[in-house]
Amino acid sequence: MSTIKDVARVAGVSVATVSRVVNNGPKVSAKTKEKVRKVMCDLGYTPNANARALVTQKNTTIGVVIPDITDPFFASLASGVEQIARKNHMQLLLSTSEINAASEMQAIQLLIERRCDVMVVHSKALSDLQLIDLNKKIKGLVIIDRVIPGIEQQCIWLDNEEGGKIAARHLLALNHTALACISSHYPIDDPALRLRGFQQVLAEQVVPLKEALIDQQEPSLKGGEIAAQNLLASGETFSAVFVYNDAMAIGAISTLEDNGYHVPNDISVIGFDDVLLSRYSRPKLTTLHYPIEAMAKQAAELALRLADQNESETTVATLKHVPRLVKRESTTRKSS
Repeated sequence: MSTIKDVARVAGVSVATVSRVVNNGPKVSAKTKEKVRKVMCDLGYTPNANARALVTQKNTTIGVVIPDITDPFFASLASGVEQIARKNHMQLLLSTSEINAASEMQAIQLLIERRCDVMVVHSKALSDLQLIDLNKKIKGLVIIDRVIPGIEQQCIWLDNEEGGKIAARHLLALNHTALACISSHYPIDDPALRLRGFQQVLAEQVVPLKEALIDQQEPSLKGGEIAAQNLLASGETFSAVFVYNDAMAIGAISTLEDNGYHVPNDISVIGFDDVLLSRYSRPKLTTLHYPIEAMAKQAAELALRLADQNESETTVATLKHVPRLVKRESTTRKSS
């Protein structure tokens, strides 16, 4: 493997000159830069990112912590951060965790050990106090999909409760009053907030939501299938279902169709997230658009600004995002 000394020797310049070229420093002519870069290419020399960071005191990486790279939602989150990293000629460091405090802390520590002080972190298990403490140690820390009192200006989050309200209003506007809900049993705030918003609008309109028509499962295709089976087995009648996420909604549609119910003519289904799969399911899924990729880009840009400033805070115009209803084919007006 070639070293910086090899490049200097072949190019006929000093190691300091090669270092200036690598770090785009001043006092190097265009002709010399071109010559050094050609030698670097010929020798296959790749600068060490950590070494560059030590010399230049500039960030060369953006870290992102997510619980599951295989989930389309979190893949979109990582993609958003990666686009900002590439735009700023930086590397992306991806660290995955499970939804428990020890795993999330380990994922963050892994990035810290790699001298990464620009991070977008999706954390649901660490306490507010733990994240506030980490914020004191990591200059460019931004929390996504969660708002934490005390460091609100470093949180990019979605109003999940409002999303539940939007779903309820949509189904009520379609004349549905016998409603069911499929939620996630994961111990995080999102499912509870979406359900709370949904129930609040129903209560305002004096529309009951029976306990027997609320089921919680793993937030996956399989979880949606099982939840729909349980709703059908309850013996209760329902004409529409609000589902925690798109994967569960598509799984639920599969079960409903397998049991002789046509979606949406017999039962309407509305999901949440608007992942790519929702546009290609049959029927195409009505859902709530969660702008996670745009939020991830915003979070990464904020993290970079925080890391580059001497102050501990910066201001962002919009920290809270609101889901947007996307009407497709899986919901329709209930016939009288």
